[in-house]
Amino acid sequence: MLRRHDFPEIRLGQRLTQAVAVTMKTPVVSITLFAVAAVLGAVGQYLYKAGAGRISNSLWTFLNLWLLGGALCYIGVMVLFVAAFKRGVELSVLYPIYASTFVWAAIISLAVYGTPIKPVNVAGMVLLVAGMFLMGK
Repeated sequence: MLRRHDFPEIRLGQRLTQAVAVTMKTPVVSITLFAVAAVLGAVGQYLYKAGAGRISNSLWTFLNLWLLGGALCYIGVMVLFVAAFKRGVELSVLYPIYASTFVWAAIISLAVYGTPIKPVNVAGMVLLVAGMFLMGK
């Protein structure tokens, strides 16, 4: 349990939640784990899309390697999340980093399917990265 003397820099009247937010820092390794999870999540999305194209009327076609690979990617994302959370984190820093999955998905889509990235898409990506930067402040 946290007590008043655990946070000597806190003036009377400040809430304990503010004190915890001020003292918690997100380790670089947690940020790195979330960045890797973002790329892995985008790969998982690609594999789901590729696997969905191989599904027919049979339920067994849901067990194709593409869909199973996508599921493994998302299991990997979960493992990376838990590893990052274990180290003590600020969620306001990490979740915006995971939002970069959208950027990685667009890049994968361009590379694999030739889907163009329009100027408006680039503007959205820039705003996303700017938001990630601001959330980490």
